[in-house]
Amino acid sequence: MKKEGGISAGFSKLLLREVVPELFALGHEACGRLEPWRRKLLVWLDEIEGEALTRLARAGSGRLRRVTLCGTILRSVFSVQSEERTGFSVAQALFDVVRGLVREDLSPAFYAELISLFKGVGGIDVESHAVINDDHGGNQLISGREAAVLRSRQLDAIERRVGRFMAQYDDGLNQEAIARRRLRRERLKKYFGADESHWQDWRWQLANIVQDAETLTRLVTLRPEEAAAVRRARRHRLPFGVTPYYLSLMDDEVEGSRRDAAIRAQVLPPPEYVEGVVDSRLEQGDLSGLDFMREEDTSPIDLITRRYPSICIFKPFNTCPQICVYCQRNWEIEDAMAPDALAAPEKIEAALNWITEHPAIREVLITGGDPLAMNDEQFESIVTRVAAVPTVERIRIGTRTPITMPMRISNRLADFLGSVRRPGKLEVAVVTHAEHAYELTPEVVAAVDRLKRRGIGVYNQLVYTFFVSRRFEAVFLRRRLRQVGIDPYYTFNTKGKEETSGYRVPIARLLQEQSEEARLAPGIERTDEAVYNVPGQGKSYIRSLRHRYMIGLDANGSRIYEFFPWEEGIVRVAPEPYVARDVPLLEYLERLAAIGETVADYQSIWYYF
Repeated sequence: MKKEGGISAGFSKLLLREVVPELFALGHEACGRLEPWRRKLLVWLDEIEGEALTRLARAGSGRLRRVTLCGTILRSVFSVQSEERTGFSVAQALFDVVRGLVREDLSPAFYAELISLFKGVGGIDVESHAVINDDHGGNQLISGREAAVLRSRQLDAIERRVGRFMAQYDDGLNQEAIARRRLRRERLKKYFGADESHWQDWRWQLANIVQDAETLTRLVTLRPEEAAAVRRARRHRLPFGVTPYYLSLMDDEVEGSRRDAAIRAQVLPPPEYVEGVVDSRLEQGDLSGLDFMREEDTSPIDLITRRYPSICIFKPFNTCPQICVYCQRNWEIEDAMAPDALAAPEKIEAALNWITEHPAIREVLITGGDPLAMNDEQFESIVTRVAAVPTVERIRIGTRTPITMPMRISNRLADFLGSVRRPGKLEVAVVTHAEHAYELTPEVVAAVDRLKRRGIGVYNQLVYTFFVSRRFEAVFLRRRLRQVGIDPYYTFNTKGKEETSGYRVPIARLLQEQSEEARLAPGIERTDEAVYNVPGQGKSYIRSLRHRYMIGLDANGSRIYEFFPWEEGIVRVAPEPYVARDVPLLEYLERLAAIGETVADYQSIWYYF
């Protein structure tokens, strides 16, 4: 749908004609046939790229790379192969436009992509649009200590600029946040009739999970649309739940502040999500259609998922204390703390036997659901059985409880996990999921410290959603995670699930974040790998074009990527590449502008592919 206002308003056929008038001249010479015009288009593309490279020969390698990369991408999207793979012809769309035909399907985001690409290949507007604008050049004529002092000043200027970005983000460990949440906690305890000993008992937290809109609205101020979405979700039996502890992290005010936006987005389903899930259930009778990662295709036996040679996922417990809206497995979780979530003993036994019978499995990720929502006896029994498999070298516990219910990391639990590890033989690690620095609290610090003191490594998987994607927001999180004792592990591009489209961020934004923001942090703070989850295949690294390539463009401005299977080059016949449609960049920038972000700070996003 074409928007009438905002930053989309200027992107149109008129602006395209203004930027590349030669393109429209080509259309008049082609006599109404696409293929001759396509050939002329590609020849002209070579010419303008060559001219730009000659003109910018002394402009620096970064500018030259942009010219050649834009040329390569344009040739790809104009190709016949692109049309066959994507089902949409960019060449035909352009051919129609330059001949004056009406194409109502072409959005401002489509024009915005093409305009940026033509500017890039033509050497127009090839400045970096750097978010850090301090001059790092001009010292080529000096050397030694003088050059070092100048360079140090420049680096100080960069860090000051980075600091100004990060200063706008709230931190759950600052004294104001601690005091604010102390008051919230006291009000919640009063509502539940609880004292501090209750609050610090993880079993009490589980027993008092909030699962309905009526209770929720008494405990936290909700926008009308938030309350309505929760009501409709529950009416249609969608899984929902929030621990009292996590409710204490939400702010009382909701207008004029985005301080707790990432926290609310974790658990409060937006209306479009509810609509999508409800429609899927009504159409199919269940939620199996939401199995985006095709786990059923990679499950050789109940409770086991295997996508890689030496690791498997073991899912003995199919529920969580609270449900993340964009959860990969929301389709198979009945509800928060569903009473029948623990798998039948015979299924657990069969899964353990399967692990024993497959000595290639050296690492077992125990997840679910959240395995730490089991009671101590159940959890200890399962972990002990896995640890007894002689070929297992590492046990990972996938759990969000350090963030949503940190009191679960009791001394008993920490002592048990510490007793399981055998230095030099069996490693035990906890992988959690913190989205924002505002989730980090003194309770989280204490929980992590209990694990670290027993030799248990703690790692974080960040899902890069819209709500944590502002400039240097993830950098700030990684910095604070390291101070808490949590190692950044993965940064996931949000899965391409239709029902969670409001959470998705363009791949280009994550590439931009990795290159322009994460790169400025010390190496030990940026140990996470940026990945895209390919259905049925697993994680695809997005650090280079070797792992994925932009092959096309949709009428709505979505970039279309081809992700190559990780097995390529390893096995003789690898799976087919996966074709994915991304979030339109212009749509993403519009959303940033709507929350008060300066879009100019993100302009280089157009040149990350």
